[in-house]
Amino acid sequence: MRGRNKELILLFCILVQGPCFINADTDPKDAEALRNIYSSLNSPQQLSKWNANSADPCGESWKGITCKGSRVTEIDLSGLQLTGELGYLVQNLDAVTKLDLSNNNFGNQIPYQFPPNLQRLNLANSGYNGGFPYAISQLKSLNYLDVSHNQFSGEVGVDFSSLLDLSTMDLSSNSLTGNLPNSLSSAISLSNLYLQNNQFTGTIDVLANLPLDNLNVENNRFIGWIPDQLKDIDSLKTSGNTWNSAPAPPPPPGTPPARRASPSHKSGNNGGSSDVGGNGGGSSKSSIGAGGIAGIVISILVVGAIAALFILKRRSRKSSTDIEKLDNQSFVPLASQEVHDFKSVQASSASSTKTFEIPAALNLKPPPFDRHKSFDDDDVTSKRIVPAKKVDTASINAVSYSIADLQTATNSFNGENIIGEGSICRVYRAQFDDGKVLAVKKINSSALANSEDFLEIVLEISRLHHPNVTELVGYCSEHGQYLLVHEFIRNGSLHDFLHLSDEDSKPLIWNTRIKIALGTARALEYLHEVCSPSVVHKNFKSANILLDMELNPHLSDCGMANLVQEDQAASGYSAPEVGMSGQYSIKSDVYSFGVVMLELLTGRKPFDSSRSRSEQSLVRWASPQLHDIDSLSKMVDPALNGLYPVKSLSRFADIIALCVQPEPEFRPPMSEVVQALVRLVQRANMSKRTVGNDQGVSARDDNGDANDYM
Repeated sequence: MRGRNKELILLFCILVQGPCFINADTDPKDAEALRNIYSSLNSPQQLSKWNANSADPCGESWKGITCKGSRVTEIDLSGLQLTGELGYLVQNLDAVTKLDLSNNNFGNQIPYQFPPNLQRLNLANSGYNGGFPYAISQLKSLNYLDVSHNQFSGEVGVDFSSLLDLSTMDLSSNSLTGNLPNSLSSAISLSNLYLQNNQFTGTIDVLANLPLDNLNVENNRFIGWIPDQLKDIDSLKTSGNTWNSAPAPPPPPGTPPARRASPSHKSGNNGGSSDVGGNGGGSSKSSIGAGGIAGIVISILVVGAIAALFILKRRSRKSSTDIEKLDNQSFVPLASQEVHDFKSVQASSASSTKTFEIPAALNLKPPPFDRHKSFDDDDVTSKRIVPAKKVDTASINAVSYSIADLQTATNSFNGENIIGEGSICRVYRAQFDDGKVLAVKKINSSALANSEDFLEIVLEISRLHHPNVTELVGYCSEHGQYLLVHEFIRNGSLHDFLHLSDEDSKPLIWNTRIKIALGTARALEYLHEVCSPSVVHKNFKSANILLDMELNPHLSDCGMANLVQEDQAASGYSAPEVGMSGQYSIKSDVYSFGVVMLELLTGRKPFDSSRSRSEQSLVRWASPQLHDIDSLSKMVDPALNGLYPVKSLSRFADIIALCVQPEPEFRPPMSEVVQALVRLVQRANMSKRTVGNDQGVSARDDNGDANDYM
């Protein structure tokens, strides 16, 4: 009788909710994730014993799967010539510590999620091409990473500040470009680093204080000097770069002697010290030679002379104890406190997301005191003046154009070449003699105080490199004119597509709208969570999202936040706290992103005075309806003609609701928004295999793939 009941239960499971197994050895969550991986990998025959219906990979000893108890702990799928992707449930495998996907053919199906507690990740020679996976930033337990011999391109967009256990990293033989990320200096356990055969640029100074035993940077485009701290590591390979052969410049005054973190202190413990290089023989490196003694004597004499002059000067002044105390309090302590507060903000941003805006430059000048001018106020004021920072134009990774070059390319800034205009700048189409077409932004001169401020902005923008961020090509600063030269995105802005399309234009289909949301979210994720310090956009709106011929989004005006005045913020996009305090933060960008998602959902403008009073503000009108499926269906852009999956629409609305919350602390970081959109896309891709493709065509793209989210 018991056996009969068991058969009935099994039959019920199959009829109602698909296969289920009684007394399976494998955790149900792990089994579901592996079944999803199997389907996402196109159900390959070489994965013996795998199937889409089993609930017991551990008990059935699936190929490449190692279990401990009921949990899957290792996945080794190396050398199986697999294609496809990992699926959207891989993050549920929270007991997996080792994942090996090496020697396969995955192409551009780069994982956007990994098992969260991985300690070893091997993607070597897996055929991957495209941008470096940012999701690696979230693997806090990772100690081994190998992505060598692929075709990863672009910058290494990974935040290493949380990868404190990473000891071995191999990025060799890819097509990686740009400077090494500043956060790499936080990888305090890194002992083996292989960067050879890429196209990295800039210096390797960020590696100077890492406890490296093996370092290979051969065949890149590194410049500058090899830091002294790296010259005595066990294995150092540096050929094939453009190193500076001249003597390295001396360190700034007060810089401590060069020293490298000892491998014996990889845990971050600074309680002891050790000799650099670990040589057992020869003279002690800690001994002080004759030169050192002479330097000390000279230093003492110089300090003594300065002290004597200071005392004489003080005695010659009129005695005023109260004023002296006030002057001391108003200069050094206040400036020191301001630096301390700023460092505290930076430190807190590394551990948790706070609602603040990191200032572009620190002003050490204290606020004026309400007191009568004393006889030595002029002397104190002269000490407080901070000279304008001189920008080294050699460090700007962009072409310096002359004003004559840009006048020729724009036909003397002819009005017929204007392709955009805003509160910050006017944008011109520029065609150069070599046939290249670029976009020239002519900055309003009233927005800038001097050329050094402009060059500071150019320097910051030139460091931004991401597939969904418009690339800076060059700049011009001549005769009081300030211009930026960007890549030209030929298909107009998202605002134009949604709100200015003519009768002949085809509407953006639902899949394309998700594709635009995901690409733009990745751009903000890069600015907020990869760039160090974080970059607040401050002027995020659909008019600044440019679409190329494949309808991939490119976010413009990045790095120009300092030029945006409070009263210039786009109507309808600003977060509530901006209206109350004028303070922008990465969380105010998240709010603005939610507004753009509402535009994609409804086809409406963020603020439309032509509508009834209750519907003029898009957020105020839409927010109460986002969780009501009946109301939601009535909000959808009529241009979609009902061609959208209802579940996808509901999930899209859920993300919007999180982003436009009134309280900034409740809005999610952009990395979570990206992950939510990725899951939405992956679920849609899975359903397309059984249901079929969405109907419709992409706007202005008759030949485009309507289902190409990535």
